[in-house]
Amino acid sequence: MEELIAVIARSLVDSPDDVKVTRSDEENNVTIELAVAPDDLGKVIGKQGRTARALRSILAATAAKEDKRSRLEIVE
Repeated sequence: MEELIAVIARSLVDSPDDVKVTRSDEENNVTIELAVAPDDLGKVIGKQGRTARALRSILAATAAKEDKRSRLEIVE
């Protein structure tokens, strides 16, 4: 899951080397933290949050295959 989010995020930003993805598992929940450069934060979120919403949808579909719930946090 985290590899998928990392690949998508790296293709969206200007500084792909600054993209960091961490995963934490708790029972049936998966939390993915996506850290990008401050200048690229708007590109990952997108207009009115559409890109972030799309990333969360992809993550939810991937997590559903493992019978887990997902959460994506975008941090600076």
